[in-house]
Amino acid sequence: MKSSNLILHIETATDVCSVAISEGDRKLSQVESGHERSHARLLNPYIREALRQAGRDFSSLEAVAVSKGPGSYTGLRIGVSTAKGIAYALDIPLLSCGTLENMAHGAVNHPSLTGPLNETGGQLLLCPMLDARRMEVYSCFYTGTLEVHREVAADILTAASYGDLLKKHHIYFFGNGSVKSSQVLTHPHAHFIEGIDPSAVNMIPPVWKRFRNNLFEDVAYFEPYYLKDFVATIPRKKVL
Repeated sequence: MKSSNLILHIETATDVCSVAISEGDRKLSQVESGHERSHARLLNPYIREALRQAGRDFSSLEAVAVSKGPGSYTGLRIGVSTAKGIAYALDIPLLSCGTLENMAHGAVNHPSLTGPLNETGGQLLLCPMLDARRMEVYSCFYTGTLEVHREVAADILTAASYGDLLKKHHIYFFGNGSVKSSQVLTHPHAHFIEGIDPSAVNMIPPVWKRFRNNLFEDVAYFEPYYLKDFVATIPRKKVL
């Protein structure tokens, strides 16, 4: 017999490989790596370990959720293909959560933002960032209450980036893309927070909301949100 609203959450969009089990909006278990990109090796053992820690098995699952991107092409493919395989094999619904949305949910509970959120009444902006090539990042802007202020986009960073927004709001940048943004964004309203990465645990609130509203993905046709086309690189030949 299946447990009530048991959901498996998978996050592989960046270097972090993260798995969580939730029952409704309550976390039962969490297993994740630090920052090593070895999802193909880690993901399935992490899923089994998360189920073991939760005291459940695959037959107990009522849904599986996966981070849909943007992010690493390879990481997203591994996570999505695994989630789709589980959903298909168990005949359970598939749900998804944006990687930047995931990070924004993690940010509102971060100690560095407790004060600013209370002091401004939520009028600041949150900007999760993922590193892309060179001076490019994937970013999105959320209000302090996690409403989308500006949709996900690929941005080229310059000293003038987000100038109109920074005139009106204090903006808190975080994620691995914020490291290089801190080198060029010197506006006094620009703030940078370390230690906020995508995690399967952060998926629980938005995924639970979608689950209750039956906002499921099509298992056969669902694809990751890459934002940009994958570009393969060919290693240079060594000159002897």
